[in-house]
Amino acid sequence: MSTPQDNRLAWLALYMIPGLGNAVLKRLIETFGDPETVFGVGTTELMGIEGMRRDIAQKIAHRALDTEAEGEIRKAEQCNARILVYTDPSYPPLLKEIYNPPMVLYVRGKEVPLQKTLVSVVGSRNPTHYGRKAAEKIALGLAKRGAGVVSGLARGIDAAAHSGCLMGNGFTIGVLGTGIDVVYPESNRVLFGRMEENGAILSEFPTGTHPEPKNFPIRNRIISGLSKGTVVVEATRNSGSLITASLALEQCREVFAVPGSIDSFKSTGSHFLIKQGAKLIENADDILAEFGLFGRAGAGKSVPTNPDGTPRDMNEFERKLFEIVGDYPVHMDDIARQANMDAGNVAAILMKMELEGIVRQLPGRLFVR
Repeated sequence: MSTPQDNRLAWLALYMIPGLGNAVLKRLIETFGDPETVFGVGTTELMGIEGMRRDIAQKIAHRALDTEAEGEIRKAEQCNARILVYTDPSYPPLLKEIYNPPMVLYVRGKEVPLQKTLVSVVGSRNPTHYGRKAAEKIALGLAKRGAGVVSGLARGIDAAAHSGCLMGNGFTIGVLGTGIDVVYPESNRVLFGRMEENGAILSEFPTGTHPEPKNFPIRNRIISGLSKGTVVVEATRNSGSLITASLALEQCREVFAVPGSIDSFKSTGSHFLIKQGAKLIENADDILAEFGLFGRAGAGKSVPTNPDGTPRDMNEFERKLFEIVGDYPVHMDDIARQANMDAGNVAAILMKMELEGIVRQLPGRLFVR
């Protein structure tokens, strides 16, 4: 850790003062240089800072929260978290560019790679199978291309994006709307552990902060702020993902959207973004091409592969069924009808393809790739 213990104490003692937001704290640091200097400044001089309130200036002058800051450092250490401050050399440079960057971050896991291209992938907490698969596929593609994935470690699209990135041995970052020591939702505990081992988990909230609705829109600016672009996979018009997309635009970052079915309510927000000028994307190469990392975006349907990654040869009947089964669920009877094949034979072939991981069966005899 590059921030000394005593410096962390001063940062936290300042950061934890109620009512002192990131924007005013940033002005204090830009004016006086560091927290220790800020604490040595008189109330009158502090009142010269734009946005400063007298009651907050008095708390700064009296250095009222040193004891609480010491306790916070101990709590962070107990959950294997470290304190990353705005002036630390390892603070993500893209995040510094936003209007109100978090002046203190709690970090678990590895250091955030400063040179890696990061892309945020966000969407519904209750996605369709199509949405979940699209998020996973895009994140996997980004990881294989050397890019990292940022999301909010929520259920649904967030979890699928993190998982897809890990499947591609990529670096993924989860930004919490809780304290760094609070796993939410509980169903993501295993994923949380995998990310702490292979990626990073960030929070600007003090330890012990429980999930509250107001916290999640606040943390969204960090998700978009860390990233060169934000991908909305599946979202309604009222989704918090559109808040993240709006923040990305304010931060002068790219916004992408994955199209869904015109009959799907869950894609109304994604389609709204496309109508407003968000770039329609189908895969990771579509995203990275916008950053000039590829001459041309990739295209085409996914091809089944062997465990070693080589293309898998399919016989005539398997190829026929593979072409019928797409990203949207198709009933087995409809597959048999379109293939003009006996239902029993279709069931046997689909079972073999499912065992090999080429297709997946959903409840109700529905199949998807």
